[in-house]
Amino acid sequence: MHTILLRRLATLWALASALCLVGCAWTTPPEGISAVTPFELARYQGRWHEAARLDHTFERGMTDVSATYTPLPDGSVRVLNRGFDTAKGGWREAEGRAVFIGAPTTGSLKVSFFGPFYGGYHVAALDPDYRWSIVVGPDRSYAWILTRDPRISPALKQDLTERIKALGIAPEALIWVSHERQEP
Repeated sequence: MHTILLRRLATLWALASALCLVGCAWTTPPEGISAVTPFELARYQGRWHEAARLDHTFERGMTDVSATYTPLPDGSVRVLNRGFDTAKGGWREAEGRAVFIGAPTTGSLKVSFFGPFYGGYHVAALDPDYRWSIVVGPDRSYAWILTRDPRISPALKQDLTERIKALGIAPEALIWVSHERQEP
């Protein structure tokens, strides 16, 4: 009886350890990419417009996408993503919660929209005036260019494209997001 209990505990421990390792892999920055520091949430908070992204099913066909970040009293961040779903002809939104992985002076967070499941959110490049940011997920297949203004100049677009490429992300894979509608 004692041996069976020990085996079950060992199995549970192994399963919990494996889940932790998988979870950690989904929240750390990709190899060779570091999150910006110093990072100031007070300056980063507010609305950002998605200028470009890599394709994923959860955003496919969406235009006019924005993300709004609001600090919460417990040190976490409320994340509200909103966009226009062209296939359904209406607005969609998702609310999540982000927490810093380490020090709040480093732009590396983990974000959850689905309960206990987190994904990495790493600010890999940031304008000194907090006018644009490049965000990557747990690997180079997740990347976003966010800007404070819904439309950007050709010169800024070129600069951000070069920065994405320097991070090892294929700029030709970017989807440049149109912003023609007024958010509700």
